[in-house]
Amino acid sequence: MKTALVTGASSGIGETFARELASRKIDLVLVARSQDKLERLATELTSKHQIKAEVIAQDLTELSAGQTIFDAVKANGLTIDLLVNNAGFGDYGAFGDRPLDKQMAMVQLNITAVVELTGLFLPLMQQRETGAIVNVSSIAAFQPIPYMSVYAATKAFLLNFSEALWAENKDSGVRVLVACPGPTESQFYDRADFPDSATGLNGMTMASADKVVQDTLNALDKGQSTLVTGGFANQVIVNLPRLVPRELLVNMVGKQFKNI
Repeated sequence: MKTALVTGASSGIGETFARELASRKIDLVLVARSQDKLERLATELTSKHQIKAEVIAQDLTELSAGQTIFDAVKANGLTIDLLVNNAGFGDYGAFGDRPLDKQMAMVQLNITAVVELTGLFLPLMQQRETGAIVNVSSIAAFQPIPYMSVYAATKAFLLNFSEALWAENKDSGVRVLVACPGPTESQFYDRADFPDSATGLNGMTMASADKVVQDTLNALDKGQSTLVTGGFANQVIVNLPRLVPRELLVNMVGKQFKNI
């Protein structure tokens, strides 16, 4: 039986990945900060689907958190066939007005932890000539976003990093996919300190986490490099930078996010 490691597995898209993979009879390594939530989820999924589920309670904003996770996986004698780098968070507001420690933690979680975990598990997959990595980015990756400057920049890093890895590994037997959801039903907006009026980003349709996960796993099976989930509106958003001068685009986006 194959084993998947999912970060941010205690809620939202990460929890949904865990549930869907368990339903496919894939063993799990569940990673998040909350030991209690992970253990409850592991107990439920092992009972319901007769799989194995290991729990690693780890704050990925800590330095060398990826190495700690890798060492725990190795100590348990596990082989990771699918790595889902899902954990991440955002922050709303003008950069100069927001807590710097929160911005630095965002870079650590959204970028550094992903690079570290990928750098530790990818070589083992390459040696076996099989495996897969899913990095969860966002449609925010395709343009700068004033008032979410660090978040959008971290997701742009993930987009470029993942697409490069996809090209490097096309002939290695290892699949790499970057998933770029739009607004999704989750606790993202609360943690990012969005005002209540911003829920759904001024009327944009909120996708279900189930739909995002199903589309992502289907795209992975097809060997795609990049997936933009959601409907036509999301496709327009990610393609605007090809059509609109950058200063005009950033001004447009800045006005939208300033007034939400």
